[in-house]
Amino acid sequence: MSPVTLTDDLAYAVSFARAPRRVVSLVPSITEALAATCPERLVGATDWCTHPSGLAVQRVRGTKNPDLRAIAALQPDLVVANKEENREHDVQRLRGDGIPVWVTDIETVPGALDSLERLFVDVLEVGAPDWLGAARDEWGGPVPAPSLDVAVAIWRDPWMAVGRDTFTGDLVSRLGWRNVLADAADRYPHVEVGELDRDGLTVLLPDEPYVFTRDDGPEAFTRARTALVSGRLLTWYGPSLVGARSALSAAVEP
Repeated sequence: MSPVTLTDDLAYAVSFARAPRRVVSLVPSITEALAATCPERLVGATDWCTHPSGLAVQRVRGTKNPDLRAIAALQPDLVVANKEENREHDVQRLRGDGIPVWVTDIETVPGALDSLERLFVDVLEVGAPDWLGAARDEWGGPVPAPSLDVAVAIWRDPWMAVGRDTFTGDLVSRLGWRNVLADAADRYPHVEVGELDRDGLTVLLPDEPYVFTRDDGPEAFTRARTALVSGRLLTWYGPSLVGARSALSAAVEP
């Protein structure tokens, strides 16, 4: 690879002398994707990067409070971040220290797959992985007419849910479900339980970021159906998308 300048998802110009060989990921979804595709290049990840299990790389603290000194000590030639998950301030400080940072911006399933393909093909030059093609096959095609009304809770005390313009909202629509908060003013609005506890609505209770369980979450609803689901399958973009359609559908079926 000759020296080249590419623009990331936010149209920021990132220059590379060669295809990056030492990559730090600050995004759990992308960490999993890198580990599945080119594990030899992944040298650092956050404490929240839980997949694949047993990942043996240097940990650099959290997505919102990364240890910038620890990242610099790894001498990465690329740090991968995300507009929503990581702070702009941290990105700017890394760039100020001369570390290239590639920022992704993910709001839809097709957009996620396009973004990851650019990362692997154009930036890392390892080609499009097989799992990405399988995810395109699984999630491609037209968005079906909704057959189920849902709300996706992400926190309680205070209760919060998925609103407008989110990856999870787009994924839900591609399952044939209608997010009843899709027109909310905020992307992750605060809600009262009473707003969701109504007949004909299914409230999805994932295990992240809040860990809903059989004993923590369903008891708050007396009229709405509830379904405990995998947060990773709902919110992560990458290899987790393969098989997620059938697993989520099975979890929500009456």
